[in-house]
Amino acid sequence: MQTRSNRAESRGIGAGIALAAALFCCGFGTWNSGLTAAASPPKCPITPTGYMDPNYSPNPPLRSHVGNGFVLTGVVRSGIDCSVLPRARVEIWHAGPNGSYDMVHRGTVITDAGGRFRFETDFPGSSFGQPHIHLRVAVPGFKPTAAVFLPKPGTGAGEIQIVLEPEV
Repeated sequence: MQTRSNRAESRGIGAGIALAAALFCCGFGTWNSGLTAAASPPKCPITPTGYMDPNYSPNPPLRSHVGNGFVLTGVVRSGIDCSVLPRARVEIWHAGPNGSYDMVHRGTVITDAGGRFRFETDFPGSSFGQPHIHLRVAVPGFKPTAAVFLPKPGTGAGEIQIVLEPEV
């Protein structure tokens, strides 16, 4: 037969086991003591890899200005934790104002310490009925990706975020 002190002791042990199980299973929550759970790293959706445009020519020259009238800016991030990726290689190409691809409207920019890039060009011409700018982004440790930016007609600037998938 359990005595009153044995029952209290059992409840205390049971509560301690329940607390330990909750902490083990679910992690630390916010307590009155001010302890909080370590925040899990944010997840960024990976930029889907588009098809590689047949007009792609590898290694366009390193330059951030090939025309006037449209500025494309962006940031390159890691799909692991959304951190920015400095020194990412961003190759950019598009059809010129006449709708034809040429060597003039191609360039490579390297992201800065904040993972950002800037590319100034002419507003892209329409090929296949929609003005667009192609990007191929590569950085060691991540899978390269190809993406397309669709600028709105009549605008002078646009911004894109590219999130790279880590190599496994």
